Amino acid sequence: MGTVLIIGAGGVGRVVAHKCAQDREVFSGICLASRTLSKCQQIASEIDGDIQTATVDGDSVSSVVALIKKVGAEVLINVASPYQNLPIMEACVQTGVHYVDTSLDDVRDRIKYDYADQLGFGPRFKEQGITGVLSIGFDPGVVNVYCAHAQKHWFDSITSIDIIDCNGGDHGYEFATNFDPETNIREILADVISFQDGALQITKALETRRTFEFPGIGTREAYLMTHEEVLSIAEFIPEVKHVRFWMTFTEKYLTHLRVLENIGMTSIEPIPFEGGSIVPLRFLKALLPDPATLGARTRGVTCIGCVIEGQQNGEPKRVMIWNNCVHEECFAEVQSQAVSYTTGAPAVLAARLVCTGEWAVPGVFCPEQLDPDPFMNAIGEMGLPWQTRNE
Repeated sequence: MGTVLIIGAGGVGRVVAHKCAQDREVFSGICLASRTLSKCQQIASEIDGDIQTATVDGDSVSSVVALIKKVGAEVLINVASPYQNLPIMEACVQTGVHYVDTSLDDVRDRIKYDYADQLGFGPRFKEQGITGVLSIGFDPGVVNVYCAHAQKHWFDSITSIDIIDCNGGDHGYEFATNFDPETNIREILADVISFQDGALQITKALETRRTFEFPGIGTREAYLMTHEEVLSIAEFIPEVKHVRFWMTFTEKYLTHLRVLENIGMTSIEPIPFEGGSIVPLRFLKALLPDPATLGARTRGVTCIGCVIEGQQNGEPKRVMIWNNCVHEECFAEVQSQAVSYTTGAPAVLAARLVCTGEWAVPGVFCPEQLDPDPFMNAIGEMGLPWQTRNE
């Protein structure tokens, strides 16, 4: 049907490339690009059929524009650094190409707490007749669609949403992150934004925890964290009063993280070093295992879902909806661990729905603003089936 340009050749980029290659009826052409050509070539060598590879500077609008024109892309899936979301969106506007990403745009000197910059592209996307789908990984992403589905089909009103995430897998390293270390560590240590009693509240990182039962894994303690889906769900799900994000961590992981924080290795402030300067967190990132290499050694199951409370027909109702994903099965299919798989597969489905017309609404949208039905009907086929239970 058309050519997809994928920017980003990390763990998620690998999943996106494999998944696009499984759907040649929609993605008849595929180009995988990043700053490092060899990473693209390695992924391309894993996949049957022709995949173009290219270098691109995602910070440069002109570089992305030139590549879009060269490959004749119809849709762009951005799985590069969230620091590059805005220039890549600008390139899509200038070339009239649909846009999909998996995380909120970020800046290096602070944590972003709103979608204003990205949603601000909406009028220009609409004028061009193109669609932008923001933050359509799993969390954020699929969980947003879960909420929209619940609102449309299960509830007359929703009052409370708890998004819960447990990675029950083990990669065998003393300390490693399952996605970009810089993004991951900043996210965990940031002040926590949650939506409670109808307003945004700020608390300290790793200060609030609660026990949840994760199907397929068991009972675990999870920590309240900042996550971008809280911001959009609180805005776009009417009447909701509480939206919180919870994630589990092992004590070993938290011990390492606290030590690194205490000695300054998680800082993003440049420090003098041997006549130059160095950003400690970026140096730490260079020392840690590349998340894209974790797939072959990771064993176990993930559980990500939503616990949703509200009313239907005047009666209180509480539903859990979730997905379990097996690390070993993901590696067998696309040579990736489940954290990258659960992020990449939904982005490919979103791009497919845009290209086939079911999500081709001109403008820029968070996932919960779009019709959940075509996504929910197809996400199981993408390898991420969902389950529900009344609680």
